[in-house]
Amino acid sequence: MTPRLIRRHCRIDAESETMLERAMTRFGLSARAYDRILKVSRTIADLEDADEIKSAHAAEAVDYRLPRSHLLDLANN
Repeated sequence: MTPRLIRRHCRIDAESETMLERAMTRFGLSARAYDRILKVSRTIADLEDADEIKSAHAAEAVDYRLPRSHLLDLANN
């Protein structure tokens, strides 16, 4: 899936965008990691029969991407 298709099919709300931007900055995630997180978020939303990706879906996708010690930092800020 190209980045253009990812952006088209994996749209997220403002809250999720803010959370992902914070994770990208804090943990030095690449644009490629961001795209992968979006795809996993879309899969999680699909498994819950959700039409849109919500912040819980994005948070779960980030959870799969980061080591446990980093997640505590993200949750506290």
